Amino acid sequence: MLAACLAAQMLALISIFLLSIPVWARVSGAFLCLAHGIWLWGRHIRLTHATAFRGLRRTADGWQLWNRARGWQAVQLRRDSLALPSVVIVRFSLRGERRVRTLCIPRDALAPDQHRRLRVRLKFSRRRWLAPE
Repeated sequence: MLAACLAAQMLALISIFLLSIPVWARVSGAFLCLAHGIWLWGRHIRLTHATAFRGLRRTADGWQLWNRARGWQAVQLRRDSLALPSVVIVRFSLRGERRVRTLCIPRDALAPDQHRRLRVRLKFSRRRWLAPE
């Protein structure tokens, strides 16, 4: 995950400096790229921020995500969630929000058996698209 984010940041910075735009636009674009990278670091790479989602579970009430700030929260999974052998991409929205968020779970983030169970459960869960009650 870190390598992919660093590669995307480097490509963005290189493209900004290859454009024929004024110097102030280059500097502000580079600043915005670096600020976005710093913002991503704790929330999506290291998962140290209090609002970073660090747990996923399925209960009788539906799917839930956990973070330190709010604990377990009910979520509604979106139909474009993807379960591949190497990565699980969970697209979801929290209760009462229209904003769709994404959570990437690489294969090495879980034990192989747990990752396989998650993929199977995401593919074959009957009520996975229902809104939380």
